[in-house]
Amino acid sequence: MTVKFKSRLWSISKWFGGLFLLLFIFRFVYGFYAIENNRNTDFSDDFFGSLENIRKNYASEKNFMKMSNAAPQPDMASNQKFEKTASVKSKSSEFEKDENSIKSKANAFGAVIQYEQKLGQKGNRQLHLLIGVNPALFDSFYTAIQKIGVIKASEITKVDKTNEYKQLNAKKLSLEKTLQSLLELKSKSGQIADYITLHDKILEIEGRLQELGVELGNFDEENEFCTVKLSLYEGATEKNISMIHRLKVALQWTIHYYAVLVLSILGVVIISFLLLLIVDRLKIMKVISGKMNE
Repeated sequence: MTVKFKSRLWSISKWFGGLFLLLFIFRFVYGFYAIENNRNTDFSDDFFGSLENIRKNYASEKNFMKMSNAAPQPDMASNQKFEKTASVKSKSSEFEKDENSIKSKANAFGAVIQYEQKLGQKGNRQLHLLIGVNPALFDSFYTAIQKIGVIKASEITKVDKTNEYKQLNAKKLSLEKTLQSLLELKSKSGQIADYITLHDKILEIEGRLQELGVELGNFDEENEFCTVKLSLYEGATEKNISMIHRLKVALQWTIHYYAVLVLSILGVVIISFLLLLIVDRLKIMKVISGKMNE
């Protein structure tokens, strides 16, 4: 009897010990995942992606070669128009100091801050800047700006815009020819209703030409820039968590929830036992009642 009791006790102990170990391993592994996940999600959003009608900067390979004193390329390359954009996301524990450093760097490189927005309260502030940089100084500025704060994400994207530029020019030429034809028609005699319709059409064409002029203006040599999208987030510098601390937190969590789980199981067992007792008593009462009726 004693041997069976010890064997059963040992079997139950192994089950409860395994449960404790399983909870401990789960919490220990989760500690690594949770911290990494929090660090990544803070900087996953693209602030500038949600903005509309922000300034577009374009550059041409021809002028880029002139500014950087590089060897001349074939005509095909020299006529290339492109959009070059760098995205930099940094975290700073000295927000105001780093904000001033960014603006000083921009000034030193002759860059233009084309868009600026600050969000949040002290301790949780954000600074978002759209900076136009001379194409020849773009790489140097990009390198210099990454030395401010703690870089969380950075990338450079270059998109060819040559076809778009040619299409805009072709569209402009077509509209100019259409406008010229309409103006020639205006000099001829006709009915008043026709003149009104013609006048409205001329105004429409002129409006479309103005819109095209604005779009083509971004490609002008004097407006040629590359873009740096910079986001600075305020926050304390992250510290590495020691293995001893991880083990301590995992052990505290496991003890707490293990105790809750064991007490819950004990509670269910006691309630079940009481219910069985009640059922047995009811059966006994029913048997006694049946015999008395006989």
